[in-house]
Amino acid sequence: MIGTILTALVVGLIVGALARLIMPGKQNIGVIMTIILGALGSLIGSWLTYQLGYSNSNGGFEIIPFLVGVIVAILLIAIYVGITGRRGATRGAAGPGR
Repeated sequence: MIGTILTALVVGLIVGALARLIMPGKQNIGVIMTIILGALGSLIGSWLTYQLGYSNSNGGFEIIPFLVGVIVAILLIAIYVGITGRRGATRGAAGPGR
């Protein structure tokens, strides 16, 4: 049980970090949220690929669900950043030269 949770956290961190690296621009989210969104992306991506008929017949590393998980994590991070906005950005601040 603990091994499964640790594996999910590590996979979530990897998927979330890859998603953030692929995304353009800066995302102001922390490591914990990266892990959570990466784990959710991985879970949803795996579920989606299996619902579409994917089967891993060789029993090795499953690249298709992993890639779909990264894509889903990118979408989740984009939604999260869109909802929370850019933290730390000051609104109405004077522009250059003012």
